[in-house]
Amino acid sequence: MQRLQVSKNRRFLTKEDGTPFFWLGDTAWELFHRASREEAQLYLENRAERGFTVIQAVALAEHDGLRVPNAYGCLPLGTDTNGNYDPTQPEVTAGDDYDYWDHVDYIIDLAASLGLYIGLLPTWGDKYNQKWGKGPVVFDADSARVYGSWLGQRYRDRPNIVWVLGGDRPLETAGHFSVVNAMAWGIKEGDKGTHLMTFHPMGGYSSSYHVHDEEWLDFNMIQSGHGKRHMDNYQMIASDYAREPRKPTLDGEPRYEDHPVGFKAENGYFDAADVRQAAYWSVFAGGFGVTYGHHSIWSMTTEPSDYFIMDWKRAIVRPGGEQLQHLRRLMESRSFLERVPDQDLLAHNYPGANHLQATRGSDYAFIYTPNGLAIEVVLGKLTGSQVRAHWYNPRSGEMKPIGVFANEGVLSFSPPSSGRGQDWVLVLDGQPSRY
Repeated sequence: MQRLQVSKNRRFLTKEDGTPFFWLGDTAWELFHRASREEAQLYLENRAERGFTVIQAVALAEHDGLRVPNAYGCLPLGTDTNGNYDPTQPEVTAGDDYDYWDHVDYIIDLAASLGLYIGLLPTWGDKYNQKWGKGPVVFDADSARVYGSWLGQRYRDRPNIVWVLGGDRPLETAGHFSVVNAMAWGIKEGDKGTHLMTFHPMGGYSSSYHVHDEEWLDFNMIQSGHGKRHMDNYQMIASDYAREPRKPTLDGEPRYEDHPVGFKAENGYFDAADVRQAAYWSVFAGGFGVTYGHHSIWSMTTEPSDYFIMDWKRAIVRPGGEQLQHLRRLMESRSFLERVPDQDLLAHNYPGANHLQATRGSDYAFIYTPNGLAIEVVLGKLTGSQVRAHWYNPRSGEMKPIGVFANEGVLSFSPPSSGRGQDWVLVLDGQPSRY
């Protein structure tokens, strides 16, 4: 399995041999903390079958991850002389005893055997900023550097790691910044800089807001979040895309499937249409991939409620998670590393939920219409005297031919269906085509 690196044009990720890498992530924050070996295997095999490439999980988990043991009764940290959890003393046992970190090792190695990368968060953010979390706060800059160095050294030789700092908490004080920076440099010391690193921000923000210029940040991650439907994450991606120095970007936490809208069950729940809209908007705006999430999977829920409406074993077959493999397949079907966002392909756009998002290479273009409204295209931007047009169905992955047209002027295309959940991608290929 090859390590990941930033592409030469600083817009994408590739494998070590230069092969393009599409980040199709899934969010499993509590995987190490709550899943047994058998459950981890069920989950990871399911995600590999559905085309996911990255699993985002947390070492020191959100749900009271320091005080509540994992599936084998193990805790991640030892304690100091005052009985406080101490991140400079990971709870590692000698011999054949299966400790917390042995379990993390097992899951990371199992993921690698299935071709999956792990977006590894060293800690949830409430361990350095106890805002909207149980904590306890255990990190200062010194302990963060020691813990980071230990983690980096432990996982230095595992190729399927991407480091994800942060953990959904704001950076509000000099102390918060010092913890994150110290942990980043500790990891770099331990793993000799062999793995990529990013930062997972709080909702409504990008890592670029606070740490874009940090040397350790290899790519940006946004969290468009769960506050409302039709969150315009394409604007957040476009903002990152325009920043200097140039760094790749993606939406690492858009609205989760079956998550209460605005965190309130009375508002209803995000569905597969919401998932696809967020994914296609962000990728076509310049993201090098996207992360899916299901409200009951990230939490590894086993007891449903109005807030977590199903157990995670049922959630792994929900339609939103199934359908995003079609996005990956589409993006990998054309020249990957030359792709750019290009709204100038549109002669007309719509506001709000109907926003059209366009992306292209030199001889192809994809335009997403989330509710099946007509697309007026400015032709002449692709190579060739003609273009061949298809409709791509994000729900099924089916391609429907439209016809061949002169590559000039403005032409309107009406999708096969329209209405909420009837999203389509217009695919244009310059003729003659290499695809």
